[in-house]
Order: sequence, then structure tokens, then C-alpha cells
Amino acid sequence: MGGGQRRKATYADLEAVPPHLVAELVDGELYVSPRPASPHALAQTALHGELYAPFHQGRGGPGGWLLLFEPELHLGEDVLVPDIAGWRRERMPVMPDVVGFTLAPDWVCEVLSPSTAALDREKKMKVYAREGVRHLWLVDPLQQALEVYGLDGGGWEPLGTHTGQALVHAEPFTPLRLQLGLLWRR
Repeated sequence: MGGGQRRKATYADLEAVPPHLVAELVDGELYVSPRPASPHALAQTALHGELYAPFHQGRGGPGGWLLLFEPELHLGEDVLVPDIAGWRRERMPVMPDVVGFTLAPDWVCEVLSPSTAALDREKKMKVYAREGVRHLWLVDPLQQALEVYGLDGGGWEPLGTHTGQALVHAEPFTPLRLQLGLLWRR
């Protein structure tokens, strides 16, 4: 055995990370990121605000979703923290009282930051596909872009990229006419 093998990171390693940082375990590696900068935080908050009333609460929309900010997902040996995640109510009728969710969401949204974009686009997308997450959005506040993906046979199919001030109907929230400009407005 070579001396260059690294020890697989554990949940105890994740718990030892200071609370002002975001920690995730992916493929046995511990990833630690700073809290997001203001463009990221604004996009995340605005998107959640647009989706919450019509889809989580059913006010002005169809309801039927449980939407959460930064839930801790325990997916196999991986522990991920997407920016926003959603479960259809028929799959999760009542939110369990847990630290980490073991039921994969139906939809995840990752808001890209320069420090996390590679992890979000590569390793985390693979985990989400492996776990059967049906819908994935990547929001890039610096490029003012929304990328929409659907799971197709175990891999991601791009369903569209929308930019700037576009008005978007994107799966799985097609009843909503999302004004992208709200995600970038300062």
C-alpha cells in the first residue's frame, strides 16, 4: 500500500467545520466553502421567494411542493447542501424532524459562485443523477443565467438556458412565469 492514500472524510469531519462555513462530503472528500457573497444570496432568496407561495403554500399556484433553503441531504455516503431543494408532497407529505434528509429531492437548485461552480457542475450533478433527482437548475448570478436540466436515463438532458431579463416557464414549475431579472436586481 502506498503512503499517498488519503483517508476518506467522515461525517465527524463535516461536523468539525466551523458553522460560518458550508461543509459537504462528496466522493469521500470534504469540501468547505465560504458563505455566499451577496449576488449569490440575492439570487437564492429571490428565487425561493418566487416559488414558495405558489408551490409550497399553494397561494396563487398549484401547491404540492415542500421547498427548503439549504437542506442537508444524506445521499448514500455523500452529504450535500443544495441552495434550494424541493420534494413533491406525494413523496414527502410531512416534513420529518431530521438533521439530514435521506429521501432525494425531486428538484434541486444550485446557485453558482466562483468558489463552488466546478463542484456543483461536476460532482454534485453526478450525485443528484445517481439518486434520481428529476429536475436540476443552475443559477449563475454573475452571468445572469438559468440552466434547466431534466433527468433522462440516468444522465442530465439540458432543457434550456435563459439569460438576462427573460420571462421563463421552466420544469418542474412551468405554471410560474419567472421573471429572471428579479434574481439579479440589487
